Amino acid sequence: MELPISPPLAPMLAKAVKTMPKGDVLYEPKWDGFRCIVFRDGDEVELSSRGEKPLTRYFPELVEAAKRELPERCVVDGEIVLRKGSRLDFDSLQQRIHPAASRVKLLSEETPASFIAFDLLALGDESLMETPLGERRQRLVDTLAGVKAPVHVTPASDSYELALKWFDEFEGAGLDGVIAKPRDTPYEPDKRVLWKVKHERTADCVVAGFRWHKSGPIVGSLLLGIYNDEGHLQHVGVAASFTMKRREELVDELKPYLLEDLSEHPWGEWAQQSEATVDRMPGAISRWTGKKDLSWVALRPELVVEVAYEAMEGNRFRHTARFRRWRTDRTPKSCTYEQLEVPVAYDLDDIFAGGAGS
Repeated sequence: MELPISPPLAPMLAKAVKTMPKGDVLYEPKWDGFRCIVFRDGDEVELSSRGEKPLTRYFPELVEAAKRELPERCVVDGEIVLRKGSRLDFDSLQQRIHPAASRVKLLSEETPASFIAFDLLALGDESLMETPLGERRQRLVDTLAGVKAPVHVTPASDSYELALKWFDEFEGAGLDGVIAKPRDTPYEPDKRVLWKVKHERTADCVVAGFRWHKSGPIVGSLLLGIYNDEGHLQHVGVAASFTMKRREELVDELKPYLLEDLSEHPWGEWAQQSEATVDRMPGAISRWTGKKDLSWVALRPELVVEVAYEAMEGNRFRHTARFRRWRTDRTPKSCTYEQLEVPVAYDLDDIFAGGAGS
């Protein structure tokens, strides 16, 4: 591959902020998928992940789409996403990472992915890394004018009011929030020079177990549950991001709730589980980390905690939740899905209806 920029390349990143930035910035929807930089040199195509690992073998349909839709020689930053109906489906996207070639081929046909382009880093022999973002955006729009699915150019705008509207509406299509990008910034790999505004909500959950921290006998994460309509405690994710001192304190706080007889625990049947399931119950082997130890310590499901979360993916939290406080005033049975806010549905096609934007 002979390009002015060679893989691997760490992508430029964004730091989280609480309010929508103003100023000389471009706003874009924040897509919920796999960050990916596409390198194309003729018939050679490489898809590089945020961690600078190749994604090429997992998305053969995007390799073909890059040959069909992208310039002969280019480097394009963007996001791999997968849609189900009118919204994004991150769960199905994760299933695309599979070791078996036959399975990869089948999934590429059954659940094909799309590529959302949002930055142009090189074209022909020209590197655009030092070019201001505003100019790179215009070059991207001009260069990819007329591209067809599964390749898309993300919408962008300099309107603060429109960005606020996107933040409210696009969540219904499974998007994460809004990215704000300073127009004058060059492309700075692995630096958080952009801003991201993401949704945050709170929920009361039952603490039904915990995992030990990798560094020793302190709490690594709390296992969270919410009661579904059938009265079963559904595993919805974990809460982590504690200080080391807080992890030590949690050991003593949780000790009175230890449960040795797993037959009395609502998740006891998954205790010896050896393979991941769609419900991602405790004890499952991680599809991302292979043999990583995900064993857990069961607790009597009596503690209630308030956590902050960004979004739901099916019946669970999309990302790790953040501990806020104990809710001694709440009973475990009161922690149901009815408390969760559901975004108004929004069709992905409508996001692109207005074209690529400014």
